[in-house]
Amino acid sequence: MPDATAPTHAPAAPRPTTLLIATVSSIAALVALAALGLWTEHLLLIPPMAASMALVAGAPSLPLAHPRNVVGGQVLSAVVGLFVGLVSHSLWAGAVAGGLALGAMLTTRTSHSPAAATAVIGAGTTDGHLSFVLCTGIAAVVLVAFGWARGALGGTAYPGYWW
Repeated sequence: MPDATAPTHAPAAPRPTTLLIATVSSIAALVALAALGLWTEHLLLIPPMAASMALVAGAPSLPLAHPRNVVGGQVLSAVVGLFVGLVSHSLWAGAVAGGLALGAMLTTRTSHSPAAATAVIGAGTTDGHLSFVLCTGIAAVVLVAFGWARGALGGTAYPGYWW
């Protein structure tokens, strides 16, 4: 039986200004990752980073969007994925890496759902292991910086806490 106190409709749409600032800051952050990646010749813009920025810009008050979770969750998951990849680079290993990353994030209080996908990518990485972790950390820090700028421009407090 449904809870009688649960909301029965979707949340209200964001104000146009909020929508514009979130969209522009997301584009700017992801373009910055692409540009930094081209400049350094390292891949910084991977799909989980786009999902991370969606949380940072679109839901900045969620715990999953805060710096501890974005940076900590992404880096920890990259490391977990790489360790699993030392055993195997199969799809099965990717599945195990995603699950182990969630456990590691829950243990360290750094839950960040897009980071589970980073672990899957890490398990499939066959070279540049340290580079993958470093690039993941740099990309996550860039996203947090753009989230902070978005908060300053849009009147939305971000982050609510840093660590």
